[in-house]
This record gives sequence, structure tokens and C-alpha cells, in this order.
Amino acid sequence: MTIPRVSFDSWATLNDTIMGGRSQAGCRLTPEGLLLEGEVIADGGGFVSCRSPLLRPPLDLSAFSGLRLTIAGEGRTLKFAVACADGLMGLTEMIPGGLRWVMPVPTEAEGTTVAEIAFKDLQPVVRAKPVGLPLRFDSSAITRLQVLHSRFDEAGSANPGFRAGAIRILIHSIEAYK
Repeated sequence: MTIPRVSFDSWATLNDTIMGGRSQAGCRLTPEGLLLEGEVIADGGGFVSCRSPLLRPPLDLSAFSGLRLTIAGEGRTLKFAVACADGLMGLTEMIPGGLRWVMPVPTEAEGTTVAEIAFKDLQPVVRAKPVGLPLRFDSSAITRLQVLHSRFDEAGSANPGFRAGAIRILIHSIEAYK
């Protein structure tokens, strides 16, 4: 079985400007991977991100344990977010901001970090707030991936690895692992 590697074609920027923030960052494809660069402004929002297009049909990674990110992250703690079909006839997609399954990704100050995101460790959140409902992550129906740098962690608290100012994050690859 070949290991699926995520394509960065058609990934797009999503920043805090959607909620009144002022951060300015963009993502673009380079020969080394997907580059997110710009400026993060903490006041009024405090996040920048790159996200995949909606995956139709959903990505089936049920034969795998998780996703491995290879990323140059400037020593920041990033968030990796995954959306998936929920088995409730898509009802969680109707939640404003959408339900996402999130895990923090601490990175090295210099060089590249390889982080394994185990599907079993992902936490359900809506807009950086934990969801207390008994939901099940479905690795057979992944609909979107996103890499964020946010002033909030996955539990809605202050992200100790957050840094406002100039940002340059290079995502070399995202691939499934057994």
C-alpha cells in the first residue's frame, strides 16, 4: 500500500480578518512546500492559516493511524486542524465556524520539525473552544486540513507558543502513517 501524501494544490489563506482581525498573511506553493508568510497581529483576532480546499470525495485514511507533518515553524506552537464528516448527516457542519479536530504542533526554533498527529489524540473544537459532546473522529471521511498559528490553544486558553509579528512557516509535507 502506498502512503498517501497531501497535495498542496488549491490551499488558501484564512486569517483573523474574517472576524475583524488585522493579521495579514498568505500561503503559496513553492518548490519546498507550502509557505505561510506575513504578519500576525494579536489584537482583534490573532491567527493566520493555510487550509486545503474542501475534499470531495472525502479522504479515506481509515487504514492509517495519523498524519505526519514536516514543517519549519520558527519555534512557534501551531495547530493542526482536521474536518471530517460526522455521521450525524452533516449537522456539525452547520455549527458556525464548523467543528474541527485539533492538535497542537510545537516546532523547533531552527530547522525542520517532524510531528505525528495521531487521529486518536485529536480534540473536537469550535472556534478554539472545546466541545463537550461525545463525538467520534472519522478518519474515513476527512473533508479539510488546516495549519494555523493562533494566540489560542486547542482548549481555548492562551497559546504559550504564540508570537505576534512577522511569520514564515514552511510546510514541507503532510502524509499518512501507519
